[in-house]
Amino acid sequence: MRPNRVSRDGIALVLSAPSGTGKTTLVQRLRQEFPQIGYSVSCTTRQPRPGEVAGKDYIFLVRAEFERMRAEHHFAEWAEVHGNLYGTPLAPIHEALRQGQDILFDIDVQGAAQLKLSLAEAVFVFILPPSMHELENRLRKRGTDSEATIDIRLGNARKEMLEARWYDFLIVNDDLEVAYDSLRAIYLAAGLAPCRNAHLVDAILKD
Repeated sequence: MRPNRVSRDGIALVLSAPSGTGKTTLVQRLRQEFPQIGYSVSCTTRQPRPGEVAGKDYIFLVRAEFERMRAEHHFAEWAEVHGNLYGTPLAPIHEALRQGQDILFDIDVQGAAQLKLSLAEAVFVFILPPSMHELENRLRKRGTDSEATIDIRLGNARKEMLEARWYDFLIVNDDLEVAYDSLRAIYLAAGLAPCRNAHLVDAILKD
């Protein structure tokens, strides 16, 4: 007789990559195949944009409230961008993971470094371009950035890639299908880790 299925803890999957590497496409494919993967809802002090829904797109806070929560260590990570504060609430993440919900974080290296300290059980994946030359080609082909902006993005990419060494997994996005297979494998393997299946062996032994 097979034992009743024991639910595992959720996976916190953290993805970072330089602009132009193809991370957005990989994320979209992963969530299309595995719609159970959720996104964390961040807090922000900026004003809602047309069509944004409070509590779904963002949790909108006044600056004083955000700063109070930050001082009380309510955020897994936070940053100030263009004068507005953004942060990921920690308690809802822990509760969702405990209930078996997988959560995806599409975040830069600074935010990922903070998550490494506050969410040590997370799985950290860095997406790399096959070369700096190819990254430059991809940025130019988009046709959305000026020469100055491309230079800035390439400079930022070099700095970001120097941080890749502390991530758990590195994926080179040269061939999209191969890169996606790698990301998919990482996600599936993470669900089998003993740290997320703490009660599995006991359940089998007691059956």
